[in-house]
Amino acid sequence: MSSFLAGLLFGVGLIVSGMANPAKVLGFLDLAGHWDPSLAFVMIGAIALASIGFFASRHTGKPLLDDTRHLPTKKKIDVQLIVGSAIFGAGWGIAGFCPGPVMVAVGAGKTEAVVFLSAMLAGMLAFNLFDARRTIRGNADAR
Repeated sequence: MSSFLAGLLFGVGLIVSGMANPAKVLGFLDLAGHWDPSLAFVMIGAIALASIGFFASRHTGKPLLDDTRHLPTKKKIDVQLIVGSAIFGAGWGIAGFCPGPVMVAVGAGKTEAVVFLSAMLAGMLAFNLFDARRTIRGNADAR
């Protein structure tokens, strides 16, 4: 239930801030044209608020709605992160959607969002297949 409420709050925040609108996002990414800085303000506000939550969680010993913290353990910047970031950025820049806002737009019945979500899910499936093959190959080479 808490995941549903958090997702609902996130979706409402995207709608209120206008970030579910791909034109708004593309306006932020258009540095050479009519640049729209509003996404930067939304990000700064989100980071500030989330930082308070992370700080409080660190001092309480455990998160409010779980028994343990689930933070990333990998801290190294590697080729996989750089390539993945570039692909993510290219998709974001072309379509104006990223995973959160596309879910809001799909809920609103936007056809282009359904197409983007389908392509995103296909990309995630392709990665899982590639990563599984790479892991199997790595395990076989280790023997």
